[in-house]
Amino acid sequence: MTLLHTLIAFFVALGSLVVVHELGHYLVARWCGVKVLRFSVGMGRVIWSRRFGRDQTEWALSILPLGGYVKMLDAREQPLEDIPEADLKREFTRQSVWRRIAIVAAGPIANFLLAIVLFAGLYMHGVPEPVPVLRAAAEQSAAYQAGLRAGDRITAINGAPVQVWSEVRWKLMQLVLEKADARVDVERPNPNGSGKLLNSVTLRLAGIDSNELEGDFLGKLGLALARPPAVLGKIMEGPAKVAGLRSGDRITAIDAVPVQDGLAFVEKVRESAGKSLLLEGVRGGNRFEVRVTPEAVEEGDSGKRIGRIKVEVPLAPEMATVSDGPLTALAKGAQRTWDTSAMTVKMIGKMIVGQVSLKNITGPITIADYAGQTARVGLVSYLSFLAFISISLGVMNLLPIPVLDGGHLLYYALEILTGRPVSERFGEIAQRAGLGLLMALMLVAAFNDIVRLMFQG
Repeated sequence: MTLLHTLIAFFVALGSLVVVHELGHYLVARWCGVKVLRFSVGMGRVIWSRRFGRDQTEWALSILPLGGYVKMLDAREQPLEDIPEADLKREFTRQSVWRRIAIVAAGPIANFLLAIVLFAGLYMHGVPEPVPVLRAAAEQSAAYQAGLRAGDRITAINGAPVQVWSEVRWKLMQLVLEKADARVDVERPNPNGSGKLLNSVTLRLAGIDSNELEGDFLGKLGLALARPPAVLGKIMEGPAKVAGLRSGDRITAIDAVPVQDGLAFVEKVRESAGKSLLLEGVRGGNRFEVRVTPEAVEEGDSGKRIGRIKVEVPLAPEMATVSDGPLTALAKGAQRTWDTSAMTVKMIGKMIVGQVSLKNITGPITIADYAGQTARVGLVSYLSFLAFISISLGVMNLLPIPVLDGGHLLYYALEILTGRPVSERFGEIAQRAGLGLLMALMLVAAFNDIVRLMFQG
């Protein structure tokens, strides 16, 4: 069922984005007076179609589900004498260059507008997210060297306010790509217990390579979310109960080593299968010590043996739900779409000059995997994924590669500069070169997908 859910989530996402993209072309073509012959979701042979409207436009589903197209009345695709006299003025190539630009650009613009609407809806709805309160960092990490400490709450990065952890990650990703350092403003608990201390530090990002952005680059910097203290919850039948541990016990040290929080406690137990541990803690204001030996169990299908003592420990970080009014949400959605588009363009530029690995190019297998994962998490995650993919589709289609929308826009820009359309011979050569480049990119994406799949397997 997991594979079926993944495929459904993938095709719903892809179908939605294709329909929105092609509707952009279709609606602006109709607005410009161009006759539309076919609107197809999918490529290749038509497997279902119906005709509607004054022009009897054919609405079709085609056999290959990757992509779609809008076929307009075009003298380059049929003899001019076969076009009725009444339809000549509605033929695509007879439109002004500015109308042709509007029609071609409308597809990617529709994808950007969809992303803005999705982001705005998410900002209005509000999403529970971790608050950016920091866990203690290792002394050799960039975060510690910058002066960040446990309990610090990040409030701004380079002057831009942040409220949740995802905003911290996003802004630091942008700065890594720009090869710039981050000025991090934090609120720090006052040792005297009254109020907060404000502090500003410079976090050096030089140690992070652009190729590491897909992984846990925040962890490499020493940035991690604060977790609750190691207070025991429900005690089940097992080593913890045998040792005399009780719900509400707070574990402060293991084998005389202080325990930072619940996550550190769980990690220590997991790595200590079959080993006796001396736990120090506090119960009802009194200190106590007990010995417990985690039982060894296999983790999933990996065969790896880990330790467990059969006790629940809260690990969730502090959460906050931030929601905005319609206008603020729309502005934030537009800003997020712009920032994501700019970041995508920067990544592509760095791939071209070799600063970012081509391993970052993903194909339909990886996209389907992400679609399935986000759909299983929930509607909010799935819609956020949909917004990011819509932006990627818009940016990719604007690349100046013949056969893509951006290639056609390049032709029209040359037409404006030279005063005449590009020659048919030049167009044919460019189309072949563009198709070859596109096929090469698809092969790289497919190779990367297969490698990821094998590595994960």
